[in-house]
Amino acid sequence: MSVETVIVTDVPRADRAVVEEFSGIGAATVGEALGRSGDLGSDLRPIQQGTRIAGSAVTVLSWPGDNLMIHAAIEQCGPGDILVVATRSPSEQGMFGELFATSLQQRGVVGAIIGAGVRDTQELRDMSFPVWARHINVMGTVKNTPGAVNVPVILGGQAIDPGDILVCDDDGIVVVPRLEADDALAKSRARLAKEEATRTAFLGGELGLDRYGMRPRLQEMGVTYRRHPEAG
Repeated sequence: MSVETVIVTDVPRADRAVVEEFSGIGAATVGEALGRSGDLGSDLRPIQQGTRIAGSAVTVLSWPGDNLMIHAAIEQCGPGDILVVATRSPSEQGMFGELFATSLQQRGVVGAIIGAGVRDTQELRDMSFPVWARHINVMGTVKNTPGAVNVPVILGGQAIDPGDILVCDDDGIVVVPRLEADDALAKSRARLAKEEATRTAFLGGELGLDRYGMRPRLQEMGVTYRRHPEAG
């Protein structure tokens, strides 16, 4: 049995409280806290707006146009998980829709990331099951080719291991390696505190030019101020 035709069970997850705290922080802040790393790119788009989640990855490696292994993966999903589907080569077919979401929602799964196509988008929004996908496509799939569940996958240029944390919102998706979850959370909290202090300063009228020390940099770059000739 090769790694490409295997279903791995009993994958470890990060502490549930840690995962849930990431959902209140946001993908952009987490990515900044991690040194502007971990984002899955701009082509995995949410089918909804105003939704922010975090969860543990249950990974699927499928053949293009074939969703057999998504059926197999559902059994491995549980509360707080996010289904993450990658394909061996590019695929635009609608591999995921309302019926899959119904089964996942019943098991407590908080969302799905599909590196291919999704359909039934209105139904998914109506049932409040969030999905991030590369395509929206009415074309369905076959169920003929074995793949793998809970193996490392590459999606959006990022390596995702089963059990890693995905932070997802309107801005995009960031992956947090499971073994780095506590450190990443501490850095994200610190980033939140820094952003709150900056927000307070801006509300008080301070300018970014001054807060970030940009005026000397502008001068060093040769940027000058010139009064408009019609100014009084």
